[in-house]
Amino acid sequence: MDETKAENAAAAQQKTVLVGVTGCVAAYKACELVRALQKAGMRVKVVMTEHATHFIDPLQFRALTREPVGLGLFDNPSDPIHHISLASEADVFVIAPCTANVAAKLAWGIADDLLTTTALATTAPIVIAPAMNVHMYENPATQRNLRELKARGMTIVEADAGYLACGDVGRGRLADPEAIAQAVIAAANPKRDLAGKRVLVTAGPTREPIDPVRFITNHSSGKMGYAVARAAVARGAQVTLVSGPVSLEAPAQAQVVPVETAAQMAEAVKARLAESDIVVCAAAVADARPAAPADHKLKKGRDDDALSRIDLERTEDILAYVGAHATPGQVVVGFAAETDNVVENARGKLERKKADLIVANRVGGGHTFGKDDDEVTFVTAAGAEAHPLQSKDAVADELFDAVAALGAQR
Repeated sequence: MDETKAENAAAAQQKTVLVGVTGCVAAYKACELVRALQKAGMRVKVVMTEHATHFIDPLQFRALTREPVGLGLFDNPSDPIHHISLASEADVFVIAPCTANVAAKLAWGIADDLLTTTALATTAPIVIAPAMNVHMYENPATQRNLRELKARGMTIVEADAGYLACGDVGRGRLADPEAIAQAVIAAANPKRDLAGKRVLVTAGPTREPIDPVRFITNHSSGKMGYAVARAAVARGAQVTLVSGPVSLEAPAQAQVVPVETAAQMAEAVKARLAESDIVVCAAAVADARPAAPADHKLKKGRDDDALSRIDLERTEDILAYVGAHATPGQVVVGFAAETDNVVENARGKLERKKADLIVANRVGGGHTFGKDDDEVTFVTAAGAEAHPLQSKDAVADELFDAVAALGAQR
């Protein structure tokens, strides 16, 4: 019964994003945007202009979203006022790519198809990601229209510069879908309680060299730490992300400090600790490293002794350092990846490391590592609070709710 209630609550909190796709070569990138938004735990529906259907088949979006795709004002017989129902349903309306033509229509209040009538009817936040030829983009009329839309409160995700489909080089290329997704997440999340705060996040694994070729590492994908960074950005924080080696796109507004080893990560954290209001240690830092890494590749036969026996030494405990050196008012969050006695071990870690909050999760057996979702327990001095299986972005958002509650108790 409790699980059913949790599922219903999660469904009620899920945001609906309406993705508007216009007639542009970059229309195919809207598929990447849809997937990014879905990974963030959002329900996605798509509305297309007629010209957009010449660049990408609506069936693609229907397959991705498992939702009907809006095409025309009268294409839903069961809903005679389709643009009003779509407008009411959306928590955020993002138009990506947005052509110069559609930007002009929005600026001047022209509503002559399903997409533009829906945009005019919605009260939800609107995010615009323009894409077009460089000369069209730089045209004073286009720039005036974009300024007008921004002045009305719409979020403009500026086009990138580079090689364009038409062969020209310059600004006009659709922004990275991940950057657009972050703008949508921020628009969907009215919480700006971290505005003015500085958040330091560690993420990913570390690599401890055995020789110039081999290293010791772990299964961490970095997804949880990157979700934490995204959530902090969406809530208005100035974010520094100290990241081990991962294959993830960082939030566009975060400052990323790439590192490889535990020692490098410790150095990066120490250098930024004093200026941080919140520190979230989500990285899976190696507990040990080879005491004497070889300066050459260890070879079979020649280096058998070195390969069969690798002496290890402890790495510095970054979370313990942060907890010991935290100043009054700083909030320290750590993670506990456990295979057994998850909550009990997290409580011990909370006390030993002098943290304010430990996010405990079970690892092994297909849990956590590399997944897009997680089931965690928040452990504080006041007790333990279980959170059901949900996206890591949702976990990250709830983490900052817990941080806010801790701050209110001080």
